Amino acid sequence: MKLKKNAVNNIICYGLVIVVFIICQAMISNGSMTRSLKGQMVPICVYIVMAVSLNLVVGISGELSLGHAGFMSIGAFSSIIGAAWMRSALGIENETLRLILSMIVGGVFAGVFGVLIGIPVLRLRGDYLAIVTLAFGEIIRNVLNCFYFSLEGNRLHVAFNNPNLPGTILLNGPNGAKDVAKISTFPAGFVLILFTLFVVLNLINSRSGRAIMATRDNRIAAEAMGINVTKYKMMAFVTAAVLAGMAGALYGLNFSTVAASKFKFDTSILVLVFVVLGGIGNIWGSIVAAALLTVLPELLRAFSDYRMLVYAIVLILVMLVTNNPMIRGLVNGLFRRKGAAAQTQGGGADE
Repeated sequence: MKLKKNAVNNIICYGLVIVVFIICQAMISNGSMTRSLKGQMVPICVYIVMAVSLNLVVGISGELSLGHAGFMSIGAFSSIIGAAWMRSALGIENETLRLILSMIVGGVFAGVFGVLIGIPVLRLRGDYLAIVTLAFGEIIRNVLNCFYFSLEGNRLHVAFNNPNLPGTILLNGPNGAKDVAKISTFPAGFVLILFTLFVVLNLINSRSGRAIMATRDNRIAAEAMGINVTKYKMMAFVTAAVLAGMAGALYGLNFSTVAASKFKFDTSILVLVFVVLGGIGNIWGSIVAAALLTVLPELLRAFSDYRMLVYAIVLILVMLVTNNPMIRGLVNGLFRRKGAAAQTQGGGADE
């Protein structure tokens, strides 16, 4: 019964995402969507994937990670370089194919760094883990500011603190990547969201997911039952890193100029805000929070200089409302009454 309930919930989640995508596509086709909102479609998809993947670490695994933007930056820059090399060296002109391969490249590189970072980091707990992941994100950003990549025919040149490279510059140190081919699309972002939900929801409902949640709830009891705590925490951490890298690839290939400064500590905190407001461990809540809070600053442009102040006030009010025991009790009581009424009607019909 529990497996059936999980399957139904997953299907509902997929269905709602598909319905929203169809509505957005219809609005774009009819011209009823504003230009600014249309430009936000790909970033919305990116931040949804980032929020869902971070929720896998924070909500399901129970570890606080503050370096998620670091994996996003790795995916962004590796995919930009990979897309340019595929076009020049392999002659792949099809933008959809290049985008798919670039997202795979971004996910792989982010996953490799996730393993390298996770081996020493995941042996830590609590605040120590948060501080180390924060340091990792800042180290990655500063290292990327010192790297230079260029493409000469089918040869890729790389240097550290040396901008004098032959060929076309792909990554120009602190100036970032310029003249990037914008091949990201909203349908590709929608597919990436579905892929992320498929991976995360299936992992949560699997045997490994139950082991991950067991280590979150009681580490000592999980170890006593023979569960390899480090292994399962590493599984969640690396999975989240791969998905963040793929989201970074979609983000990087959506702009003509991408600099490492776009992946600062603020970005990791922003994604964490999505997770907290949506509900820690609540995948559907992360989707809604990421979509609404990404659009909200654009909707508040009418307030001009005060829009970020209004944005902060909205965040505070949402936190107060969602964490108010009285409001939660009223909502839970309302749902219980509806459920009891439905059962009563069903019992009367059976009689």
